[in-house]
Amino acid sequence: MYSPEKIRNLAIIAHIDHGKTTLMDALLRQANVFRENEAVPERVMDSYELEKERGITIFAKHTSLIFEDFKINLIDTPGHADFSGEVERVLGMVNSVLLLIDAQEGPMPQTRFVLSRALKMGLNPIVVVNKIDRPNANPDAALDKTFDLFVELGATDEQLDFAYCFVSALEGYAIRDLKDPKKDLQPLFKLILEKVPPPPGRHDLPFLMQASTLSYNDYLGRQATGRILEGVIKKGESFTLVDKDGHPTNFKVTRLEGYLGLQKIEMDEAGVGDIVSISGAPEVMIGDTLCDPKNIRQLPSIELGEPTLSVEMQVNSGPFAGKEGKHVTMNKIRDRLAREKKSNISLKVEEVAGREDAIRISGRGELHLSILMEAMRREGFEFLVSKPQVILKIVDGAKHEPIESTHIEVPEEFSGSIIEELNRRKGEMHFFNTNEHGITTIQYYLPTRGLIGYRNEFLTATKGLGILTSIFHDYAPHKGEIPSRKNGALVSLSEGKVTAYACFNIQDRGSLFVKPTDPVYEGMIVGENSRDNDLTVNITREKQLTNVRASGADEHLTLTPPRKLTLEQAIDFIQDDEFVEVTPKSIRLRKKFLKETDRKRKK
Repeated sequence: MYSPEKIRNLAIIAHIDHGKTTLMDALLRQANVFRENEAVPERVMDSYELEKERGITIFAKHTSLIFEDFKINLIDTPGHADFSGEVERVLGMVNSVLLLIDAQEGPMPQTRFVLSRALKMGLNPIVVVNKIDRPNANPDAALDKTFDLFVELGATDEQLDFAYCFVSALEGYAIRDLKDPKKDLQPLFKLILEKVPPPPGRHDLPFLMQASTLSYNDYLGRQATGRILEGVIKKGESFTLVDKDGHPTNFKVTRLEGYLGLQKIEMDEAGVGDIVSISGAPEVMIGDTLCDPKNIRQLPSIELGEPTLSVEMQVNSGPFAGKEGKHVTMNKIRDRLAREKKSNISLKVEEVAGREDAIRISGRGELHLSILMEAMRREGFEFLVSKPQVILKIVDGAKHEPIESTHIEVPEEFSGSIIEELNRRKGEMHFFNTNEHGITTIQYYLPTRGLIGYRNEFLTATKGLGILTSIFHDYAPHKGEIPSRKNGALVSLSEGKVTAYACFNIQDRGSLFVKPTDPVYEGMIVGENSRDNDLTVNITREKQLTNVRASGADEHLTLTPPRKLTLEQAIDFIQDDEFVEVTPKSIRLRKKFLKETDRKRKK
């Protein structure tokens, strides 16, 4: 057990893709956490399969490393706004943060969000300017912009006098001054020991801790993770859990775990400053206080961000139901969501009034919800998802809706059309600037409703060159009607296999989502119409063979490759009368009413 003076607790915060996880890799390697013969994957902290694929961090990760005779506990935090709940709770466990800034881009919207949280909590950040090895890097300018951001966010004089260093996480070196020789990360390690204060608290006081994050283990149940604020806790000892209503309940520590490198290690005892996971209280919630039974205390609760979006999930009722997935019943889906809720606290799962076949899931944004759906389909689940709806609040008798602070960077020539579209979606511009490289930066306050379905359109409008990030800002009075998708859908008329002949004849009508030989059914959406109405098409039509034409002529058809939609793009695309059908092998779009006569009757 380390004494508090020999412990340093800090989190790495940054905008998405500024190199947090790469820096963690380099620090772990240089602290000799891995055995010499151990194969270490890139971005080793992103252990969750979806994190590896998307190159983003979804869950906060804990690790610890030993440098000289100090124990440094590091937490890698998500950079994406949808997981802001994770970031806020993690900051309660640490005594400082490493604020990572890209030497080329400078501070970004996500940086602003996490930094404002850290400054409000009274933490003194250490600024790390990363990617200084890049050809277009301008570390000094990035540092100046960071200082301006500190001023803008109301930093105290002490916070403004921040320590900083320059780093290339990829090359594995840090320097305090740009003229210094580039060797290794020792300067950064020394800066951490020097500038991060040791955790306060004493070993001889009664045990006290707050549950900042939760994890779930099938054998041990729910585990409370947090920093020990006072005293010592041992395996097998009793402790009292005080919930948010102040009710105390006694439990026993069944398992005590800490971290060494990336491994969770079992501990017999832990003391002040240690970040540990405690098993034994199955109903623990975030913000609950764990304390000594002889000295019961309640710490102020942790506020959790409210969900802003919800979707309805229901059993797959299409003609292909059960062909690709193994978990297809409502009971299986309900059990899986109940399990998710045990560890994913920012997710809300509730029954839909008067309906047995649907369940409503609410979260912080489209990414937050689609990550869960993607995980479920990989586990063999099949289900239908409705169009996301924003969660409205009633304030003083009036409807209020969530507003996102949206940051956009686009080549100058696209800015006019982007502004026009955002105004149409009831956005309000509050910043506009074009730099010497012809890149325009625009900031908007945009209703969350206006963002749903816009990201696909944005990528098309900017030819894939634009960057769009958004973060929840506040609730504001309802902005009225927002125009939805401009184009209608191409809807299949029949069930069968897609033919090249039919695709060739239909592709002039719009863009297709299917290719020859794909199975389709009546009411399935097979493409996007180039006009604003839905069009029913026969995508399975075969060429009629006569004694005049040869059947071999089909080989000369030139087909445009189909548009393959990801899960997020599909959720973005659908309208109120449509579903996304999610299975382990496919993502299909369909009408709620499969038969055209039913759709007409409904209208």
